[in-house]
Amino acid sequence: MKKWGMVIGAVAMLGSAAWAADSLKIGFNLPMTGDIPKVGESSRNAAEMLKADINGKGGLEVGGKKYLLDFIYEDNESKAESAVNVALKMIERDEVLAIVGPNSSKQAVPAGGTCDDNHTPMISPWSTNPDCTLDRPWVFRAAFLDPFQGPVAVNFAAKTFKAKKSAVIFDISNDYSKGLAEIFRNEWEKKMGEGTVVAFESHGTKDQDFSAQLTKIIAAKPDFIFLPDNYNQVALIVRQAHDLGWKGPFMGSDTWGTAELMDLCGDGCKGQYFSTHYAAAGATGATKEFIDRFTAKFGYVPDDVAALTWDATHIVLKAIQDVGAVHPKLKEERKAIRDAMAAIPEFNGITGNMKFNDQGDPIKCAVVVRINEEGKFVFTEQVCPTE
Repeated sequence: MKKWGMVIGAVAMLGSAAWAADSLKIGFNLPMTGDIPKVGESSRNAAEMLKADINGKGGLEVGGKKYLLDFIYEDNESKAESAVNVALKMIERDEVLAIVGPNSSKQAVPAGGTCDDNHTPMISPWSTNPDCTLDRPWVFRAAFLDPFQGPVAVNFAAKTFKAKKSAVIFDISNDYSKGLAEIFRNEWEKKMGEGTVVAFESHGTKDQDFSAQLTKIIAAKPDFIFLPDNYNQVALIVRQAHDLGWKGPFMGSDTWGTAELMDLCGDGCKGQYFSTHYAAAGATGATKEFIDRFTAKFGYVPDDVAALTWDATHIVLKAIQDVGAVHPKLKEERKAIRDAMAAIPEFNGITGNMKFNDQGDPIKCAVVVRINEEGKFVFTEQVCPTE
């Protein structure tokens, strides 16, 4: 440990002076193992496809010179503390210019603090919790925020299910799940009146048995259940609810939109709705081209996190190009990239057009999708922020 610390220190000292700019190093802080490994896999696949495109043409052109992309992938194990350690390792040892990820807010919120403290640009493709970027000038995201997603779910469920009463079940130890559950409850009761969220039940990340919470929810007779959980938990909760006799609908959130959901959930998720960032079925233009290429290369339809990683990485690369030259000093190059990211007024991505506010958050539309009888995520409607 002492020897490794000396190496890190030496590297950090060198990094503050000069760095070798033969290639452009970008870090990817991903959950390759742990609770949500499909998220990490999808992110990496999208990044690898993009890197192959650019390196196949000789590299990324910056100020008239081409630089090969060097993408460094590290596993954060779907844990907050590991995400922080990965961020530090990439900043100090690997000397990355910027970091893409983490994706889940549970990891992105603490890692964002680390990147901001160490003046290294970070962009989360998938994190929707406001705390990820709040008052952190070095942290950006490619996803909409939960204060926007919450009302989307409220209004769609009220209209589609003709619902007056709702129930919520969420992961209390997950920043994303807890935050979105609370936003949903506040927005629902603002719309329908106090006490119309008839059950508000929490569970832990590692829980496998949700029967106690679901029994309370079913007894409260809601018109639907709001379920802002990770896809692995969704599959268990939906199945157990049906086993307990629940016949009503669920309303999900963007964490449902992972390619592995239907493998785990099966028929129980068919016919359900969730809010998300894009709909693969029926896509056109550049979005369809991305979907077709990804599907042909990796054997499955890209989920929202793959598409958001594509957009997030493009934003970093655009900023590097906008700087116009690669600075010989690493700290100066990171600062220039951060400033260039903050200066991007609008970005036309495959998950939609986005304008960025002063917190590094994109103002963009959400979509609601329905899981059809073939298990495909089909576009139902688009909801955009009001100016």
